[in-house]
Amino acid sequence: MTRVQVVSQLPALFNDAFAASTQAAEIVSIAPGSAGLAHGPEVLIAAPFRRPGDAFPAQPRGWPFDLRWIQLVSVGIDFYPDWLFEGPVVTTARGASAIALAEFALAAILAEAKHLPDIWIRDRKDWVAKPLATVAGTTLGLIGFGAIGEALAPRAQALGMRVIATRRSDLPLAAGVERADPTAIFAQADHVVLAAPATAQTERMIDAKLLSLAKPNLHLINIARGILIDDDALLAALDEGRVGRATLDVTYPEPLTAGHRYYTHPRVRLSPHTSVHTTETRRNLSLSFAANLDRFRRGQPLDGVVDRARGY
Repeated sequence: MTRVQVVSQLPALFNDAFAASTQAAEIVSIAPGSAGLAHGPEVLIAAPFRRPGDAFPAQPRGWPFDLRWIQLVSVGIDFYPDWLFEGPVVTTARGASAIALAEFALAAILAEAKHLPDIWIRDRKDWVAKPLATVAGTTLGLIGFGAIGEALAPRAQALGMRVIATRRSDLPLAAGVERADPTAIFAQADHVVLAAPATAQTERMIDAKLLSLAKPNLHLINIARGILIDDDALLAALDEGRVGRATLDVTYPEPLTAGHRYYTHPRVRLSPHTSVHTTETRRNLSLSFAANLDRFRRGQPLDGVVDRARGY
């Protein structure tokens, strides 16, 4: 069988991983967005076409060219224009970053319980013991239970946490995980992790009404999409002490505008959408692509096909 022509909008680190995972593809780098798309290649590995809050590029003349398959680098589809889905089959990176995101959320939980990095000292005068908390015996709430939840739940349970979660489908949850609705989760959980996709149903779902039900000193962690949160409502809840801490790795827009209160709020820990940037994520994505490439060459159904009705 001949090698498949693939164009990739990803950086060299990713493309090198793709090339190392399969000999069946000829991978050529092109610019992100719609620039560089043309006739010839059968497969596109697509980077996000915009940052949250920016405009999408127009559909290029000749779309979809000779493309027969598009592989997204992300799980969510909100970073891509509608026209990208009007043509060849599109697959997501479902599961590729699940462990990285689960570990990031767990690190945030432990950092909050152990008051890291605030307990580090640099002078003898600061040698005063400070009260800490344990995560054992606390409750973790998951808004959304997909690959991230499946990775995070057993890790949290191993630390003695109770885990409750929402799930859109009727599929069973992992062993020991209790199904709950968002209202119950916010009322009962000590730590809430947002792991739901950005859809019309989830946009700003973390609103003033839901936050008013929060268990005192709630720790809210967002590793999904910034648009899930009503920022004004969260800031009000933080100001009033109804939410004790917000760990935010994602925001809307990205980057936040200069002077945004999240940068300086004493109860906010903000990071620049960096939780997925691990070598393991690149490796998982390249291995998943290689397996799907084999299916593509054999004319078999691909894994991780986007369902636009669900929004991911």
